[in-house]
Amino acid sequence: METGTTGGSGEPVWVGLPGGLLTLRRLLLVLWTAALVGVSAVVLGLAAGPGWAALAGCWLVVPAWGWVMLGRNWRSWRYAERVDDLLISRGVLWREQTVVPYGRMQLVEVTSGPLERRFGLASVQLHTAAAATDARIPGLVPAEAERLRDRLTELGEARSAGL
Repeated sequence: METGTTGGSGEPVWVGLPGGLLTLRRLLLVLWTAALVGVSAVVLGLAAGPGWAALAGCWLVVPAWGWVMLGRNWRSWRYAERVDDLLISRGVLWREQTVVPYGRMQLVEVTSGPLERRFGLASVQLHTAAAATDARIPGLVPAEAERLRDRLTELGEARSAGL
């Protein structure tokens, strides 16, 4: 079934994010935790003595918990293209679903920072007339981000022409 359609039951066809975003976020978690453990060990070792430096190991609980939470958060992100609008759903504890009508889109951007480029990722940022309905889809493969940008721009121009 093609993206941009609804299923046979009228339900939207949801598309999840590729795994590169999860890999990037987990790598950052490990790197920041290692830095935090290292700095804490040095500070505790200098301030209270070498025995106290071992307490810096308590920070190792953070990546264990964060690893699971990042996976749950990554799985919660999805989007669906419908006939008149784009749906973006995310959130584990507080679920949020954003509906962006194609006719209300003013700007669709594809961005990719240095880390995103290194991992082959890009984000699509949607800007509308109302700032509260701006939306973002992170961690897409650049080809999909560009395809989505072109399609949303085309649909936005077609829908706004009728206003």
